Amino acid sequence: MKSLKIRTISLLTAATLILAACGGTQNQGGVFGKLLSGDPNSPEGQKRIDDALESSGVPPRERDTIWDLLRPGDDPNTTVAVNKYIWNASLDVLDFMPIETADPFSGVIVFGYGTPPGSRRAYRATVFVRDPALDARSLNVALATRGGPASVDTTRAIEDAILTRARQLRIQDRGL
Repeated sequence: MKSLKIRTISLLTAATLILAACGGTQNQGGVFGKLLSGDPNSPEGQKRIDDALESSGVPPRERDTIWDLLRPGDDPNTTVAVNKYIWNASLDVLDFMPIETADPFSGVIVFGYGTPPGSRRAYRATVFVRDPALDARSLNVALATRGGPASVDTTRAIEDAILTRARQLRIQDRGL
């Protein structure tokens, strides 16, 4: 019982100290002092709020309250942050493998075992497209055989083939 009282008092003290650290005015400091000090309806106060909201990435038409600062600017469920040319090139180059899963939001394509034309060895691959840029750093391929990881040279050849095909798709798309 005594332990519970001590724990409760400790939690209340910690909460009070945290709230005290957040308070204050512009001259006193505090975590939110500069943003929340003064009259929020004055032109200066509105400009501070507008500047803080703009720097947070929230579009102006969606800002209603100061709590919008805590909301992310883009909805991660509707924003795809992968390069479409690398994505499509991966599907083209590795078309001999069945697709097990594909998630364009995270940029991961998992292929099952498949045998390339002219070969008797089966491969499986996981492709990770991690950036919207058409760049070699945006692509990561993990290639494996039934006996273990594929050679580095084979993996690099697949990555090069995907990047070459991605550049071809980009040229076709732009009519260059």
